[in-house]
Amino acid sequence: MSDLIHTPHSASYSSVFQFSIRNPRFNNTSASRRPIAIITPITVSQVQSAVLCSRRHGLQVRVRSGGHDFEGMSYISSAPSQPFLLIDLINLRNVTVDVPTKSAWVQAGAVLGELYHSIASASGTLAFPAGICPSVGVGGHISGGGYGMLLRKYGMAADNVLDARLVDAEGRILDRAGMGEDVFWAIRGGGGNTYGVVVSWKVKLVPVPRRVTGFKVSKTSEEGQTIIQAEFLGLYLGETESLLTVMKQSFPELELTEEGCTEMSWIESALYCAGYPKNTSYDELLNSRNSSSLQFAKLKAKSDYVQRPLPVRALQGIWRSFDQVEAGPPLVQMVPHGGRMSRISNSSIPYPHRSGNIYKIQYFASWFGEDKKVEKRHLHWINGLYRFMTPYVSNNPRGAYPNSRDLDLGVNDPVGRTSYKQARVWGEQYFKHNFERLARVKAAIDPSNFFRNEQSVPPFVRMTTGRV
Repeated sequence: MSDLIHTPHSASYSSVFQFSIRNPRFNNTSASRRPIAIITPITVSQVQSAVLCSRRHGLQVRVRSGGHDFEGMSYISSAPSQPFLLIDLINLRNVTVDVPTKSAWVQAGAVLGELYHSIASASGTLAFPAGICPSVGVGGHISGGGYGMLLRKYGMAADNVLDARLVDAEGRILDRAGMGEDVFWAIRGGGGNTYGVVVSWKVKLVPVPRRVTGFKVSKTSEEGQTIIQAEFLGLYLGETESLLTVMKQSFPELELTEEGCTEMSWIESALYCAGYPKNTSYDELLNSRNSSSLQFAKLKAKSDYVQRPLPVRALQGIWRSFDQVEAGPPLVQMVPHGGRMSRISNSSIPYPHRSGNIYKIQYFASWFGEDKKVEKRHLHWINGLYRFMTPYVSNNPRGAYPNSRDLDLGVNDPVGRTSYKQARVWGEQYFKHNFERLARVKAAIDPSNFFRNEQSVPPFVRMTTGRV
């Protein structure tokens, strides 16, 4: 049992807790905000037991897949008075690929690198449209949507899910038929740790040619005292000659040349886009989880959606803001939508930011070290840039990406008494019109609000007065 249950009195507790932390901001979290025990199940039945045991003893549950939660909500709590159990899915990471049906079952504890490796080992012409960071956990990635280089061709990771297995608050294992279409809709992008513990996903694999083309083009510009570098990262499902023809017609300003292109297989493109050195074996993806959190910078992230081209004054304002950061280079990432994303309904899954959005923006502040003044400076920078961008991004409500959790948008009551009305403040930024349906699904599958965190969807409850 010592291999499955880790308490603060166990020699293994600290190493297990910290192993999958990908944001070092939370490495030194106080003991009162950490789990009272960590369970590392090796079977689904042990997940069931952990859920039932937690309910019996009045404990909350948090679930960790890869540990990339920007706010650490999958493994720490902001409410010291609410003890919780952490179910760490690190040992549930099996992947089974079925080439004839173009599908795969992947356990939620697997990381994207492990999933990609399994697909490529089975077929050279199948892929899965998900993120470029190989250490991201499959469970959390799909639960919040999940996007990557195939976004405009095949949509999000959550758009390509065929089935799932969920342990609910009663300890039952439910597949798509057992949970019903409403719950199946909600878990594909409606946020993790809300409806139950998803222990595995059945995903649809998509066709790709044997040769694809990637490119990275860098442009620099001096703006005031700062040198701005813009990097354009692209992936084309075809060969270089065809890509150059398309780019000459659609984006001649980029001045893409044959020398700037690299032809490769899809699995090689996964390594390429993730920044691995040239000629790295794809077997390296099997080591994706082993990156220490000490290799990552401390991060704070925010997100927006752009529906009209940014005017020059907005870009100039972004450049000026870069002058304000003294240490740790800031990053603004723009992820184009359109293509397939514009043809999928805003209600097909909970992710609503499709038609009408040109691209998503992610803002990242990053820093190293323990100096609180440095941290305060970076948080001040990202909050200031976010305020500055208000006139230029979506509004009513201002959109936000569910997988870029931002507790500045609002949080739930720590003991679970948050009303639907209170949660709408942040919930509609993530899910817009889909938030009410998510809350109704929550009321059906988990009316006691057992699965909850700072930004989980609360149950929809209509009071006798007619108010929600």
